[in-house]
Amino acid sequence: MKPVPKAVTIYTDGACIKNPGPGGYSVVLLHGEHRKELSGGFRLTTNNRMELMAAIVGLRALKRACRVTLYSDSEYLVTSMQAGLPQQWRSRGWRRGKRGPALNTDLWEQVLHYCSTHHVTFEWVRGHSGNPENERCDELSQQAARQVGLPKDVGYEGTDAARVAIAKASRRRLVGPAASFPLPT
Repeated sequence: MKPVPKAVTIYTDGACIKNPGPGGYSVVLLHGEHRKELSGGFRLTTNNRMELMAAIVGLRALKRACRVTLYSDSEYLVTSMQAGLPQQWRSRGWRRGKRGPALNTDLWEQVLHYCSTHHVTFEWVRGHSGNPENERCDELSQQAARQVGLPKDVGYEGTDAARVAIAKASRRRLVGPAASFPLPT
């Protein structure tokens, strides 16, 4: 007889200071009396990438196959997984039909990998609604995004989306309040 996989509850959150910008992710894993908190971040990323990264880190932390209920306030993550969208995108060569290429495919691939290892049910929880574990994840991901010396998100930096974000940020610095004063000649 096969052993019954243990039931684990995971809460996740992602945060981004400006979007794109420095980002953080966090995870709270719960099993019986056991609790584990994980967090980290990247120097330039997006909020959606951090939401996906939180799910990956939570699922990767499990040492054996488990029955997982994963709670997230990210509709991007939860709705996509409940509807089977990443599987569809992957089957089409990571294309979303007429809407063009799927985004964050490096992370979606990992989410799908861990979902093939574990039996995962994705549940949406309203953010900032008083759920203690979601609130804790929010706090941890915000702290992670504000850390000094964050590593590079290699799946994001160097992409066309990152180049556009950097260009926009540069333009904001050039057209801010100080730019309206005449420069001495």
